[in-house]
Amino acid sequence: MRDVQSELDVRNIPIDRVGISGISYPITVLDKEKGTQETVAIVAMAVALPHEYRGTHMSRFVEALEEFRGRVTPHELEGLTDNLIERLEAIKAEVTFRFPYFIRKNAPVSKLESWSSYDVMFKAEKTRSKFELETEVIAAIQTLCPCSKEISDYGAHNQRAYVRLAVKMKDFIWIEELVSIIEDCASAPTFTLLKREDEKYVTEHAYNNPRFVEDVVREIVLRLETDKRISQFRVTVSSSESIHNHDAFAEVERAYE
Repeated sequence: MRDVQSELDVRNIPIDRVGISGISYPITVLDKEKGTQETVAIVAMAVALPHEYRGTHMSRFVEALEEFRGRVTPHELEGLTDNLIERLEAIKAEVTFRFPYFIRKNAPVSKLESWSSYDVMFKAEKTRSKFELETEVIAAIQTLCPCSKEISDYGAHNQRAYVRLAVKMKDFIWIEELVSIIEDCASAPTFTLLKREDEKYVTEHAYNNPRFVEDVVREIVLRLETDKRISQFRVTVSSSESIHNHDAFAEVERAYE
């Protein structure tokens, strides 16, 4: 049959990325405690299309994904991007997996266990000579305003904030390690299950540990700067303000040789 996608295009415009997105796909990721964890990812896959080709072969992306079998490790992701480059005769390929990742957490006083969910993204990019993998974790935290605490006779306003931490690694880092860095730098972490004694502890812990978004982002940066496994990072803290009709945010980005 006629291969329309491979026909010559005379408009002389290369396309930076072309591919498929929005695929729900079961995957298995590495879990620090259990070894592996099964979850479901939303997948996007793309290649760079040279100017002379009219289109790419969309079915080949799904064929490569099926061969991949959903085991998400740095080695397997590099293999998937290599497969795309070979199948589609491309000079560059990228794949993105966005998925919920679950960690068992103990309440601080009652020690009751529950699942906490974190949004995670793996983004792998490969040219014929270089492979890069970015891992992003989004975690909810609690922040308590230092200014509000200082000027108020009673209490201080606090709110849920979100940390978006993206890193490129020289050596492997567990998702759990990134979550721990985020939560350690907050006024307090968030929990799925809390009893009254836990709520008292978390509330008082946050009150004794007030943080602006600027404080949180700086504390995280201090932790990341000393980790030799990280070659590049971007951290954004966004606070859903409880007494203002806007959000507050702070962001820092660093890259190292």
